[in-house]
Amino acid sequence: MMKGDSRILPADALVIFGATGDLAHKMIFPALYAMVKRGVLKVPVVGVAASAWSLAQLRKQARDSIRQAGKIDDRAALDHLLTLLRYVGGDYNNPDTFKTLKQALGAAQRPAHYLAIPPALFPTVIKGLGDAGLADQARVIVEKPFGRDLASARELNRIALSVFEEDAIFRIDHYLGKEAIMNILYFRFANSFLEPIWNRNHIASIQITLAEDFGVKGRGKFYESAGCLRDVIQNHLFQVVALLAMEPPAYQGYGAVHCEKAKVFQAMRPLQADDVVRGQYAGYRQEPGVAKRSDVETFCALRLFIDSWRWEGVPWYLRSGKCLAATAAEVLVELKPPPQRLFDDSAPVAGRANYLRFRLSPNAAVALAARVKRAGKEFVGDQRELFLLDEQAGEETPYARLLSDAMAGNGALFTREDAIEAAWAVVDPVLETHARAYAYTPGSWGPKQADGLIAADGSWHNPMLAQTAK
Repeated sequence: MMKGDSRILPADALVIFGATGDLAHKMIFPALYAMVKRGVLKVPVVGVAASAWSLAQLRKQARDSIRQAGKIDDRAALDHLLTLLRYVGGDYNNPDTFKTLKQALGAAQRPAHYLAIPPALFPTVIKGLGDAGLADQARVIVEKPFGRDLASARELNRIALSVFEEDAIFRIDHYLGKEAIMNILYFRFANSFLEPIWNRNHIASIQITLAEDFGVKGRGKFYESAGCLRDVIQNHLFQVVALLAMEPPAYQGYGAVHCEKAKVFQAMRPLQADDVVRGQYAGYRQEPGVAKRSDVETFCALRLFIDSWRWEGVPWYLRSGKCLAATAAEVLVELKPPPQRLFDDSAPVAGRANYLRFRLSPNAAVALAARVKRAGKEFVGDQRELFLLDEQAGEETPYARLLSDAMAGNGALFTREDAIEAAWAVVDPVLETHARAYAYTPGSWGPKQADGLIAADGSWHNPMLAQTAK
């Protein structure tokens, strides 16, 4: 399905703005090493940052980064990566920095510019690339968040489109590069048995949980400017919703996938204050960079509706948070019970009805729950899970996959302008208008008020507490 335009030529250089930063150290250099090992990175890699580093310092940073991420198991690949590196130091506001970058690129005509920098710097760098003539035949890879509300997303899109064509803008969300997320799309449309039941007539509700058992890890200042709704739900979890809710693409190509995902966001009912429960773990206000009376949410649960023919009336429950009981992510698609109770033990009080479960992390699986009769004369059974897929060894990391795709010009796993703006339109009404955050205890599943949000349709499914139905 995920075919791109065969006329698109691959990038002949990779430029990394923010090459001395934390994201580059933790994620990007290990991804580049993996790409070299796979033989998909053979072009110059130019690091750009404000730091007055030498090329030797950048190479040391890359080596240390790869070593910390795991063992160096291919010395030749590491050496080759180091020979590909170049470095340009300078202020992003200074046109001379971009002139020096142009010299460093040499004969490269189709560079891919990766903005691994704070969002406030996106417009500065994009305009600098345009003014220096570095956008012609080039593409830009923009790290999330793409805006912080609908107005800022529209403005950033306007700036980006004034320099680059839409098909040359790759809005990166590393969550879309995860194997388990990609499998949702494949599982839905590679199997015919799902389609007859994948609608409002057979599905009672859908839950998506992305939980972390740790706090903000010293990133309090950043979290004060974002919060859980902006940082996780509006992008990561909405993307999962789109893959679960989209209509079948009209043709075999990623453009068709983007169109159907955008339609999902456009059909989402804008959130209201009573659709959202916000929480803040006890101790968050003591984190460095956090306001003493902060009301920023470290937990968010919401009830969502998609006003489309397929999903009319089906509630979607999304939640995410820090300092929760586990680090895990799961989707639970709960099916409606049989229309007639032929067996006493199949009543709803006996447990959940049939469901499909996508475990996204820490290890991926797809499971189908069904009731099976026990041996004997009595018509009594148990609910069991059939595992359809387990995580596979040798998976490509999300950043390696996404960078490889962007370099090749394959936009399948990236997000389009209209989808970005439609998703922000859903959450915009509650970004500022909402109840105060409820306190919750670290190690719990969030504030108790979140239970009331879902009470009309049952209870939350807590990942990892029930790996198989008993």
